[in-house]
Amino acid sequence: MPKHDDRSDNVEKLQDMIHDTIENYREAEDYIKLHAEELSKEEIDRIKEKNRHRLESIHGMRDEIADEVDNKGDMGNR
Repeated sequence: MPKHDDRSDNVEKLQDMIHDTIENYREAEDYIKLHAEELSKEEIDRIKEKNRHRLESIHGMRDEIADEVDNKGDMGNR
């Protein structure tokens, strides 16, 4: 028998993931600032590209939170 799909803590999990992703983003930016002279252009570009992906992920997770909130509101109207 399949497990019940419990989404009651999805928003909290997504918020934690956003927090962690923002922290990783900031750490990467700080790393570039502190070690720019030691890093190759390719390494800096790779870190910046990863941070662009992090920002995209953050936007996607925020959209998911909005969907979860909307879905909870719809459930109350049934």
